[in-house]
Amino acid sequence: MTSELEAEVRGAVAAGHRIVVKVGSSSLTSVAGGQLDPEALSALVDVLAARRLAGQQVVLVSSGAIAAGMGPLGLIRRPRDLATQQAAASVGQGALVAAYQQRFATHDLTVGQVLLTADDVTRRTHYINARRTLERLLELGIVPIVNENDTVATHEIKFGDNDRLAALVADLVGADGLVLLTDVDGLYDGPPSEPGAQRVRFVGSPQELAAIDIGGTGSAVGSGGMVTKVEAAGIAGAAGVPTVLTRLQDAKRALSGHHVGTAFAPSAATHASRKRWLAHATTARGQLVLDDGAVAAVTERKKSLLPAGITEVCGRFAEGDPVDLVTISGQIVARGLVNFSSTELPRLLGRSTRELARELGPHYEREVVHRDDLVVL
Repeated sequence: MTSELEAEVRGAVAAGHRIVVKVGSSSLTSVAGGQLDPEALSALVDVLAARRLAGQQVVLVSSGAIAAGMGPLGLIRRPRDLATQQAAASVGQGALVAAYQQRFATHDLTVGQVLLTADDVTRRTHYINARRTLERLLELGIVPIVNENDTVATHEIKFGDNDRLAALVADLVGADGLVLLTDVDGLYDGPPSEPGAQRVRFVGSPQELAAIDIGGTGSAVGSGGMVTKVEAAGIAGAAGVPTVLTRLQDAKRALSGHHVGTAFAPSAATHASRKRWLAHATTARGQLVLDDGAVAAVTERKKSLLPAGITEVCGRFAEGDPVDLVTISGQIVARGLVNFSSTELPRLLGRSTRELARELGPHYEREVVHRDDLVVL
């Protein structure tokens, strides 16, 4: 039964009309890590171009901007501070896209750059605009090249790694499959360098990961490790998108349904697409402590959060920022976009919206977090 399900998952990726492919920095850069590897980039583009010319749609989520900027800036290692990362991304992003443009052009294909931050796709209007832009690019036959907008992203609005971004983009565009390309040929049941470690060919459910050691950090030029890739497969799986994790050298075979790397089966979708972005793409800027009645209203009855049910405000945040909703004991039960700032909210606590409107004006007769901007965790 497992082999049949694995074949089904790999077949879905191979036959999918719309596929998201993510490639990591370590796969695209030289051994030293300070410049792009033209042979690796060309090999990737040739595989994706063949798929696009066969009538299928491809979205490429590409790391490598910071790594490509390291050489020109004279950096030996990936910078740790945000300002230098942004500077390297500013220099490297142009080089990365130019290299893609040049190579795709040899196949008479055009690319379009799409730079995103988590803030762009959790706020309702920005989310709709990002989806519309990607849809239109695909309709026009363009190959979108997506990356995190490292030049402007702050720690609070960063995705954290492009594995997670790729999974969320797969959800955003309704992809039929996600392929994660890295410098390891799949998920192993232990550190790949240790004797006896075996490649895991198929993961049918999250429970199967419990006995697998997936620790470890990323490469010298990347930001993620195997943990982020498994998490990305889980995010995609929650959206009903099957995932294959493998190395760049096996990209063609993975996209053809061969048994390379590790295949992850999808699960039934649990939330609407935008709410999955809210759950996985955002970092909470603060917390709202709820009484028991408000917890039940939010989690069981799927209601909006009103000021009457809030007992405490923690942290500093502005209107529209993501915040965690927690119980009195501190358990996180939901995340949502708040309609009031942390300075304005405390005077509203424990009061009805009708009372607030009568005293402060009609602007205050509204939810603190609307149910459309809230996801139960």
